[in-house]
Amino acid sequence: MSMYDKNISKEKRESLEFAEDQRETQWNHPSFALQLFQGKTDWDLIYPCPAQSEEDRRIGDEYVAKLKDFLEKNLDADEVDRTGIIPEKIYKGLSSLGAFAIKVPKEYGGLGMSQVNYNRAIHLVASYCGSTAVLLSAHQSIGVPQPLKVFGTEEQKKKYLPMFGKGVVSAFALTEPDAGSDPRNMTTTATPTEDGQHFLINGDKLWCTNGLIAGVIVVMAVTPPKIIKGRERKQITAFIVEMDTPGIEKVHRCQFMGLHGIQNGLLRFKDVKVPRENIIGGEGEGLKLALTTLNTGRLTLPAASVGIAKWCLYVCREWSTERVQWGNPIGEHEAIGLKLGYISSHTFAMEAMNWLCSHMGDDKKKDIRLEAAIAKYFCTYHSWLIADETLQIRGGQGYENAESLKARGQHAWPVERVLRDVRINLIIEGTSEIMHLFIAREALDPHLSKALPLLSSKTSLGGKLKTFLGLGAYYATWYPSLWFPSFKGYGDLDPQLAGHMRYCANASKKLARLVFHNMMKYQKKLESKQAILNRVVDIGVELFAIAATCTYADYLIKTNKDKANAVELADLYCRMARRKVDGFFRSSRSNDDRQHLSVSKKILAREFEWLEDEIIKSA
Repeated sequence: MSMYDKNISKEKRESLEFAEDQRETQWNHPSFALQLFQGKTDWDLIYPCPAQSEEDRRIGDEYVAKLKDFLEKNLDADEVDRTGIIPEKIYKGLSSLGAFAIKVPKEYGGLGMSQVNYNRAIHLVASYCGSTAVLLSAHQSIGVPQPLKVFGTEEQKKKYLPMFGKGVVSAFALTEPDAGSDPRNMTTTATPTEDGQHFLINGDKLWCTNGLIAGVIVVMAVTPPKIIKGRERKQITAFIVEMDTPGIEKVHRCQFMGLHGIQNGLLRFKDVKVPRENIIGGEGEGLKLALTTLNTGRLTLPAASVGIAKWCLYVCREWSTERVQWGNPIGEHEAIGLKLGYISSHTFAMEAMNWLCSHMGDDKKKDIRLEAAIAKYFCTYHSWLIADETLQIRGGQGYENAESLKARGQHAWPVERVLRDVRINLIIEGTSEIMHLFIAREALDPHLSKALPLLSSKTSLGGKLKTFLGLGAYYATWYPSLWFPSFKGYGDLDPQLAGHMRYCANASKKLARLVFHNMMKYQKKLESKQAILNRVVDIGVELFAIAATCTYADYLIKTNKDKANAVELADLYCRMARRKVDGFFRSSRSNDDRQHLSVSKKILAREFEWLEDEIIKSA
């Protein structure tokens, strides 16, 4: 839905305008992913593949080894799933390892590790216990440490960051019972006291992971509106709130399909008095803070997804070798062999994307908002499919829980638990649908920002004419360039990888033409054409994955002779991705979107209610 569409309701328009006002509008640093949608493949932004320094790798190796040893000796992940409790000794042990302050700078009592090493730690934990991984990531990726590092004052940092080195857990309170993806619906308020030195917070916050055990949290609340450009604008402000402050009630602990050990619940605030100096980033800057925090926070989910996928690959390999049916190990049957090919190649692609984006997270000279969103979408989606295929390969023993398997002397691989735990990753920190919309909006930004004066009723006739002429001059050069094939050389890149990169470069130009043609056809209505935009995004995602996979494979074969066969995995993934991309291009020309949407409208109008006959309806 476009905010420029005159047919939308006032409420929808205001929601879209509010979201647009809060997003980052400047691209101060280059983005490889953004350029893909513009028909450019700036190979130098990702090649050679970034690598850890020897010192940083040593720090990571030592920490991951200690963390692994602690978890293996002390944490029973199946018990956490069964009881819903992460034992106190685990909290204490993690605290002693500095696991709640991995990225907190050393001057504030933390470990001061890089994004790469932090992701390596989450990767490890997620491969073993989803609930513990969420405990650590909700605390550090979107909880108090991350926004405080980026937006906090020196006084705030000195007061709160040392807490996390001592094991204090934090949380992030944004969602409300009636406010999810549309923050304009937020009703939790922060009202200034008469002296202006404090705010009184009132309202409910839902699905606040770690909220029931946190010592300090970030709360997003509505503060008094401001007049901006002659119009009253809603203000959302971020507050640091200490959980022992009077007026906070832990109303309910939510129970979920998976992640049984997480402390996620409904929090109620009643006249909770918070000092003005606890505002992070300035009054009215809360949503911008949240969106910026999520750019980095989303990098944790690819790391966790890769850890899960690797564990699934291990289980599938072991079982496919051991399990014999019709005289042969099941892995030798083509049906299972095809699944193993998918699992291994996509695990490799996920690892490549995670590795590249993790390094980008440490590189302050790159804009990662698109890369982080793409990695989140791609890795969570495929980790779910991989877990599902793992259960299928395991058969009945995959559906049986670990405790039951262990009781009868079988491999107690907790595949069904992993499947339950991993499903939430397609929802948290932006659903896959929201990721599509976010990526599409950012990908269209270079075009929309140029055309914005034409779409605005406030632009004078002269201003519109000037914009039109400027657009004509730009597109007269840019558009023809999209029809020239790329013959770029890729140095000493393996010939197979170079071939995939050439495909990526040419498909990027075709993608840019697709975007342009649809913009010309639908103009300001394009933002509401989600089926079209979804295909555009899916093409861009696959092209980014191809590029990441090629540069990562090149890095591995040049730095580790034991991984020389990485090219085979990369080649398989890229072949599969290219088929998908070609399919997306075909479906952009010929599809069943109209029929789907027609049936959907009739379902909502109850015209197919007869299809629901003879069931027991509840709730």
